[in-house]
Amino acid sequence: MAGKPRKPFLMRASPGVMAAVEKLAAAELRSVNAQVEVLLREALARRGVPTADDRSSDDGA
Repeated sequence: MAGKPRKPFLMRASPGVMAAVEKLAAAELRSVNAQVEVLLREALARRGVPTADDRSSDDGA
């Protein structure tokens, strides 16, 4: 994950959702951006959806 370029995107969220994410990020000592990525990865994993990062790590590295 480190060193790979990130794709920027604009996201709209309700104030309540953002407040919850900000609170969780602070509790876990992460930036809001990093916390959103963690939450997305967890949601994808629960649904069984592999990410490109998961597939590249399965190449035997």
